[in-house]
Amino acid sequence: MNATLRTVVLTVAALAANTAAQADQALAQKKACLTCHTVDKKVVGPSFKEVAAKYAKDSKAAAMLADKIIKGGSGNWGNAPMPPNSVTPEESKKLVAWILSLK
Repeated sequence: MNATLRTVVLTVAALAANTAAQADQALAQKKACLTCHTVDKKVVGPSFKEVAAKYAKDSKAAAMLADKIIKGGSGNWGNAPMPPNSVTPEESKKLVAWILSLK
């Protein structure tokens, strides 16, 4: 592959990834996740970057977190419970993929 074509392919891939990340952050905004969480600092709940760091090497984390977004939970990050959220399983998986991608 010549250098120009490689540059074009990499640029398109980067733009697509950035668009997906923005879309998933928009979904977090729409579903009110950003009321209690932010990307990089603790509010009521942990930052999404803290969640990503905690579960980075856990192969079962994505399914567990997707379930927790839907059903709610408590005890993993302190005393404040996370209420159940009105998201579909697909939206929950999308949110978790985005959260776990944060560094």
